[in-house]
Amino acid sequence: MHRAIRILKSAFLASTIQTPDPIGCECLAIPYNHAHATEDFVMSNLDLASMRIHDLMEREWIATNGIGGYASCSIAGINTRKYHGLLVAAMQPPLKRMVILSRVDDAIVTSGGSYPLSSCEYPGAIHPDGHRFLRAFSHEPFPRWAYQDDGWTIERNVRLVQGQNTVVLSYTLLAADRPMDLEIKPLFALRGIHDLMYQWNGRMDAKALDRGCHNHLIPAGARTPDVYFSHDGSFQSHANWYLASIYRREIERGYSGLEDVWTPGVIRWTLEPGKSAHFICSTESIDLEDAVYSLGSTSHTSPTLSISASPISANEDVKRTNEAIHTLCLATRKFVARDAKSRTTLLARLPWSPVLVRDALIGFAGTLLIPRRFPEARQLLETLFDHLRDGLLPSSFPEDGSAPVYTAADTPLWLVHAADQYVRYNGDESALRSWIEPVSKIISSFIKGTTLGVSCDADGLIVSRMPGVPATWMDAKCADWVITPRYGRAVEMQALWYNALRILSSWNERLGDTKAAGELSRTAMRTKASFNERFWSIDNRCLFDVVLDKGADASIRPNQLLSMSLSFPVLAPERHATVLEKVRQSLLTPFGVRTLSPEDPSYQGKYVGDVVARDRAYHQGCAFAWLLGPYVSALIRTYGQSDSVLRQARDVLAGVIGYMQAEGVGQLCELFDGDPPHRPGGAIASIAATGEILRVYVEDILDYKPGTEKRLLSSAGGKR
Repeated sequence: MHRAIRILKSAFLASTIQTPDPIGCECLAIPYNHAHATEDFVMSNLDLASMRIHDLMEREWIATNGIGGYASCSIAGINTRKYHGLLVAAMQPPLKRMVILSRVDDAIVTSGGSYPLSSCEYPGAIHPDGHRFLRAFSHEPFPRWAYQDDGWTIERNVRLVQGQNTVVLSYTLLAADRPMDLEIKPLFALRGIHDLMYQWNGRMDAKALDRGCHNHLIPAGARTPDVYFSHDGSFQSHANWYLASIYRREIERGYSGLEDVWTPGVIRWTLEPGKSAHFICSTESIDLEDAVYSLGSTSHTSPTLSISASPISANEDVKRTNEAIHTLCLATRKFVARDAKSRTTLLARLPWSPVLVRDALIGFAGTLLIPRRFPEARQLLETLFDHLRDGLLPSSFPEDGSAPVYTAADTPLWLVHAADQYVRYNGDESALRSWIEPVSKIISSFIKGTTLGVSCDADGLIVSRMPGVPATWMDAKCADWVITPRYGRAVEMQALWYNALRILSSWNERLGDTKAAGELSRTAMRTKASFNERFWSIDNRCLFDVVLDKGADASIRPNQLLSMSLSFPVLAPERHATVLEKVRQSLLTPFGVRTLSPEDPSYQGKYVGDVVARDRAYHQGCAFAWLLGPYVSALIRTYGQSDSVLRQARDVLAGVIGYMQAEGVGQLCELFDGDPPHRPGGAIASIAATGEILRVYVEDILDYKPGTEKRLLSSAGGKR
């Protein structure tokens, strides 16, 4: 039996490598080198045989459909969150998402009995227990499971049709000594992603749409859309409710975690070895054969992800670099979506957050520029420029599709930074000419004062004077309690402001307006002088976090990293090494940079408990992976690109990349506990974290700088 499992796993992994890779974009114009990929790369650190059921439930996968919808679950097949589901549809792309198909109850049936494939947690029990037969799992190019017992082996996979709210479940009997029966019961939730479904007395039914009973419609209700499902088996109607499924992660987070789901009946197939069965669910009328054919015939361009020579030239380092970039590029693709008008947008924190503009802009370069998705990058930026209002940019686009929310002062400055990154990468002067006017209006609005009470003071520093409004990324708030106040002159605002001034000055210089360029340069010089005079903490040997009219907040936080890492650093170069050492000693962890020093009385080292407890810890000690990007950029800018510095930089990123290749199941989560062992928390996939790690790896460690002619070569013996 154990030998059979080993053979199954080897074949399953090998088939993963043979499947066309889904990356459909260019990355550094370098073809991916399979010679540097290990056979079990996708599952390199997942040994299912040694995992307990609770370990399997901790690991979550996610797949997206390009319009805001997704499928997600634990690798055990047990939904542990109300956000999990096999079809979570974006009814107003990429918003108004609904959990349509929660899960399926599936089983192999033989003369000797029934063998469940699915699992679910109920009060006091996990039933059925299909995880006992789980032998292998792969999350790329789409989620796949292999189940096995004496006499049979079956594969199940889940694929989303891109650009549609449609999911296809396929089952293939890989090996058996006789035909086997397969049964599945689709279990529907039919509710918004933040809600829960409970049994109700209204009539629900599935109507057959053809004589063969292969196509069915669940008619729309007061709060639910039409839902279609199709299959190539035989359907027996038997509507029923499955009561009291437990979502343990919701209970841990202080929310309700019990849900009832509904099934219209059971679908059966008789499978022979090598034969497949298909089940499709959609919010649109579907044709099973067309859907399956479209998935099978989807062309994928050759992935272009590897290097053959790097600043660290050992073969083992080249292999690890290939694997790291491969992992990161695959992950960034899940955040790219199109809205209802077919415009590019970026999802922020999967699975639950709406479109968060700041996160999208932080992860922008890694998500769209490194993979050279320039048309989509420009379209996104132009859409955001169109949303400018009095110099401010929305902080978010709410899930319910209502008007965008303007509560952040730093997002327009992040937009200026992203626009400059785009121009540097693409050399698109038409974009520069188009955007120089709205960027100038952003700068003018900050000088005059914005509606959020943010303005430029006489020293050239940006000050926020509206209490109760957390105007930067440290925005956690419970009722009227702003947990990390940014009232006054926040250090990150000064870094972004100086960077924006210098960017606009350089744009004017490039277009020949030397007068405007000179005025902006002088304003920037005044800002820099005031910053270095007022923000330096002699006692702490680093920067104040916030400077007030009288006094300053000396909390040791990571916001000061932006004063060294942006395109135009505002901190005097001679102070970089001292600040970096303070951050390394007080804030750096293997998985991110803490938001507050553990020596601070307000430090909270664990992100656990109800919403108040978690918000209290959110920016008071949690380690955020995205901050490793600014840290490594500052490190290499300060100490150069010697082999020892580059090894140190790679060591800094090793923890998060290793997490992605193992526990993260291909994704990088939002945050980690500040305390060891640094348990992952927050959203299971973060665009800010993923995009920043890819950006800093390519730009700084591999020294591929935008706007230069330097290229990494693809041949095994290539030289730079």
